[in-house]
Amino acid sequence: MRILQVGKFYPIRGGVEKVMYDLMEGLSSKGIACDMLCASTEDYPAGIYPLNPYANLIVVATKIKAAATMLAPDMIGKLRKIAKDYDIIHIHHPDPMATLALFLSGYKGKLVLHWHSDILKQKTLLKLYKPLQNWLIKRADIIVGTTPIYVAQSKFLQKFQDKVDYIPIGINPISADKLPIESLRNKYKDKTIVFSLGRLVEYKGYEYLIKAMEFLDDSYHLIIGGTGPLDSELKELIANKNLGHKVELLGFVQDEDVPTYFAACDIFCLSSILKTEAFAIVQIEAMSCGKPVVSTNIPESGVAWVNKNNVSGLVVDIENGAEIAQAVQAIMLDRETYDRFSEGSYQRFQENFTLEKMVDKSLQIYNKILGI
Repeated sequence: MRILQVGKFYPIRGGVEKVMYDLMEGLSSKGIACDMLCASTEDYPAGIYPLNPYANLIVVATKIKAAATMLAPDMIGKLRKIAKDYDIIHIHHPDPMATLALFLSGYKGKLVLHWHSDILKQKTLLKLYKPLQNWLIKRADIIVGTTPIYVAQSKFLQKFQDKVDYIPIGINPISADKLPIESLRNKYKDKTIVFSLGRLVEYKGYEYLIKAMEFLDDSYHLIIGGTGPLDSELKELIANKNLGHKVELLGFVQDEDVPTYFAACDIFCLSSILKTEAFAIVQIEAMSCGKPVVSTNIPESGVAWVNKNNVSGLVVDIENGAEIAQAVQAIMLDRETYDRFSEGSYQRFQENFTLEKMVDKSLQIYNKILGI
């Protein structure tokens, strides 16, 4: 069996390419040939980079970035040249460049379409891309989502539910050193640490998470890690609400420091408000540390499926700071309640969201479409 993951870019900067890379790494560690073809970002040099005897990272040069997609014409020629070498191409959507390359490749083998999310904001791009997207949906032997909810409710997939399945995203557990954890806990001594992590953009709903702190006393401290265009606006909101003593915007958090915040916090909060948040890997990162999660019930999104209400945490309505605060208080009610949510969070991670689970489910799907 030879597999090719196709889509997005390298170095890894988002959830889609992380899934691609982790599948390549996980499958190849089992002795299954699995390569990854993607466009470069941040001027990463094009080339073929061996990962191990069973996996190669194949990077083609990006010529221009437009409408949130990478235009890498070299991907067309590269895929035409190598497509015949693979039993299965596993393409990750949305990625118009990868879809165009596949369309022009002449590939006749089996195709897995990994539907990470609908195209939501780029309306002009969607109009141009829709005929190609329709071809991709029909061409796929199987369509997989990251949760059963998202693919069941996507308007683009309604006529193709007979070939829909799902592969939950899986990760290795977050691991942090003891000393940095103790240092961070001491910095916020006697505080209940509420942590959130993500880009400071509209769909993350951070204004509602900040407003939630109006309903919580000074024993709670909110830390938000990340940068983005709403930085100034959120800082102004914090100042206007006089919340500077218990709300902190960390700015960019180095990769090596992220585990410390997950391990040191008491609760992780995801306040997102739009379907753009399809899964939220940060939830399972928190779960891997046994942290209860407060997340939102976003229409047509899989977020509330990932964080199972009253098991791994609590799910609240979108755009409601008061409900976020009530959920945080409910989890912190007493030690017994907190421990129940903490144990439920870790158990849900172990049962559904480990890297091993993701790799095994992918392998089951590959075997199925190959008739093995």
